[in-house]
Amino acid sequence: MPLVDKTNLLNLSRAGLESFFVENGEKPFRARQLMQWVHQRGVTNFEEMTDMSRPLREFLSENTCIEFPTLIDSQQSTDGTRKWLLDIDGVENAIECVLIPEKSRTTLCVSSQVGCTLNCSFCSTAKQGFNRNLTTAEIIAQLHLVHHGLLSEGKQGVTNVVMMGMGEPLLNFDAVMAAVDMMCDDYAYALSKRRVTISTAGVVPAMNKLVNETDVSLAVSLHAPNDHLRDQLVPINQKYPIEELLKACHSYIDGYKSRKITFEYVMLKDINDSLECASQLVKLIKGIPCKLNLIPFNPYPHAIYECSDSATIDRFREYLSSRGIITVTRRARGDDIDAACGQLAGQFKDRSRRSQKYQLGLKEIGGLSHAH
Repeated sequence: MPLVDKTNLLNLSRAGLESFFVENGEKPFRARQLMQWVHQRGVTNFEEMTDMSRPLREFLSENTCIEFPTLIDSQQSTDGTRKWLLDIDGVENAIECVLIPEKSRTTLCVSSQVGCTLNCSFCSTAKQGFNRNLTTAEIIAQLHLVHHGLLSEGKQGVTNVVMMGMGEPLLNFDAVMAAVDMMCDDYAYALSKRRVTISTAGVVPAMNKLVNETDVSLAVSLHAPNDHLRDQLVPINQKYPIEELLKACHSYIDGYKSRKITFEYVMLKDINDSLECASQLVKLIKGIPCKLNLIPFNPYPHAIYECSDSATIDRFREYLSSRGIITVTRRARGDDIDAACGQLAGQFKDRSRRSQKYQLGLKEIGGLSHAH
């Protein structure tokens, strides 16, 4: 008998698929076959999976599906950056993912939540509020659609994935881990673990759990060198302050020579860009195997911050570099189509009511004052 609700096979990693096939009287190797058809060859029609028996193909057609989000819109920046708006469930929830092409690689920025549960004060996504976590299928579908779309255009497929789109990945831990498993699986996308990065604003318990789950790269959104300032910029710091965050960073890399931390630091004019902040930052992270990315703030409507000027950013970077911190200024990509870091917004119903409070606040103050 067909199932009332078909199983979306995109939700299942290899381990999940093996269990699914065994439970339905098939050998576990069928999981590898199906993954190669779907993820490597881009085939989603069961009838074309010719190394499976006809009864199995019929069973899959009747009881399962391979379901993708619907493309609503796509945009391309003057610098080649591309952005896709995807309808994920047909109830007014849409997410965005971004492709950043470079000469030697193509990096896809993937979303993990519809909106974001956190409320970082400089982030456009945060102002939109939150609706729900994405499923594994909705996460991996972003990679599938973009990767096979590029191949169909005769271009290089996706070589790198960063979980830096909408949402906090570590607050959707299980779905993100299953998707990351598929990204790195030799029978799916076979990405090197060094080419997959999970970004977090500092969800310390999940960071500690991550230690034994994966070897992918870890990026930490630091953005401030002390608790007083970080409490304002990254409110989760009030729950997990910098000392706890850095302990979790040490736990992730201690004993693992291949692991390094990338610290992200958005440059906000007159907020966190002084040499005193740079000095505090050196004391915080010196001795941790890491790289520091300086991110020029990307503006969005009604933003209360401004970007540090280029001279200030250069001075900040040079101070850190001269004291042994590998520091890079990230070049803004896709800001003309609101695809740059911190600008992704999507379209969705906000269950947190944060967006309503934000709009109400704008009306009440009748303008914007600079935040300190």
